[in-house]
Amino acid sequence: MQNQIKSFCENYQLFIDDTIQQVQLRHRFSLVEAFGIQEGMQVVEIGCGQGDTTVALADLVGASGQVIALDIAPDDYGAPLTLAQAHAKILDSPLGSRISFHLETDFLKMKLPENLDVVVLSHSSWYFKSQEQLLAYFHRVKQVGAKLCFAEWDMAYTNLEQRSHFCAASILALYSAFVENDGNIQNMWSKDQIVALAQTVGFKLEKSEIVVADYLQDGAWERDYANSIVNQFVEAPPAIQTLIKTYAEVMNVAENVASLHSFVHVFE
Repeated sequence: MQNQIKSFCENYQLFIDDTIQQVQLRHRFSLVEAFGIQEGMQVVEIGCGQGDTTVALADLVGASGQVIALDIAPDDYGAPLTLAQAHAKILDSPLGSRISFHLETDFLKMKLPENLDVVVLSHSSWYFKSQEQLLAYFHRVKQVGAKLCFAEWDMAYTNLEQRSHFCAASILALYSAFVENDGNIQNMWSKDQIVALAQTVGFKLEKSEIVVADYLQDGAWERDYANSIVNQFVEAPPAIQTLIKTYAEVMNVAENVASLHSFVHVFE
């Protein structure tokens, strides 16, 4: 995989000196390969963010394919690069002709290509504010006859070094529930919950697997963020404040933090 990432960066002149991004790219390629993306496919990606998964999708669909990448965020969102700045770099690369970015765009309202093959939701479902909203997205994917490729963090951690990421994510989800904010984690869905929701709109599970992700930086990033807001629950019920303190204590036991793995579901 390391040789694949090096070759990708050199071929497309992207992320050559960005070691953090290269680590992230390794995971995105693992996810996209698990999705079964093929050359020539027409793909819509929901919640593209900076374009981490977008570039992996574009590489696999090839020159005959197309990736329509959308996000509800505005172009000045994001750091250290805004979405607009990150997208400009990608569009200026040889991959640019295979990608179109659409910011401040609602998937439920946008016009979709008639020959759409796949809709990807990769590590974007925790942003959804309600189950009804996520179901509406699933329903539209089913309506247009596309395959649904879904990836998210797997809360069923398998080693103690991942427990910190589990606790951090839990704190941040409670933060959205009890403190007014626009945090990244509004809801957390389990593997089985996603299957049940997809089946509600008529999807059938074609494939499910776990993609190793414990080497990623995300677990440590989430712990740092959770520690920065752990004292902001002053208006939450006392039982919730106690729970937050407990999660925080457990979260900070381990010196080393491993990220949770990702689960992948492919629906037809």
